[in-house]
Amino acid sequence: MGGLLQNPGMPDREDLNLSLLGKPETRLPASPDEARLETFPNQRAGRRYWITLNCPEFSSLCPVTGQPDSARLLIRYVPGERCVETKSLKFYLASFRNQPAFNEEIVNRILDDLVLALQPVEMVVRGDFAPRGGIQLTTEATFPDAPGGTTC
Repeated sequence: MGGLLQNPGMPDREDLNLSLLGKPETRLPASPDEARLETFPNQRAGRRYWITLNCPEFSSLCPVTGQPDSARLLIRYVPGERCVETKSLKFYLASFRNQPAFNEEIVNRILDDLVLALQPVEMVVRGDFAPRGGIQLTTEATFPDAPGGTTC
């Protein structure tokens, strides 16, 4: 039962139309509005499965003090027809480094942008932000909106 799994539906690398993967690009987008979330076809679109992306070094700016905020972001989703390409996700998330915004807005913005790009079956974005003034804030946003929420 050896050999590689062959998937005749997998497009050639050139057909994927990815601008970052496999290229030496190092210039980060200045803002999330400038960033581009790239996707590729889900080869198992008929199967319900979860993809988990753990981003332990997320950073942004407090809109009031201008001080940096840091967080561990956890993104979990059941893909539909598309999956997110992780280098583009890394550049997108890094674009928040100079973006002043409240933590709650950041988590909701990331969810909205990913839902728009991927059209997942289900998605959860959770941000565990570092304590400020002795209070640690966690924000979790879900798609579709789930009364009572879900957990990552």
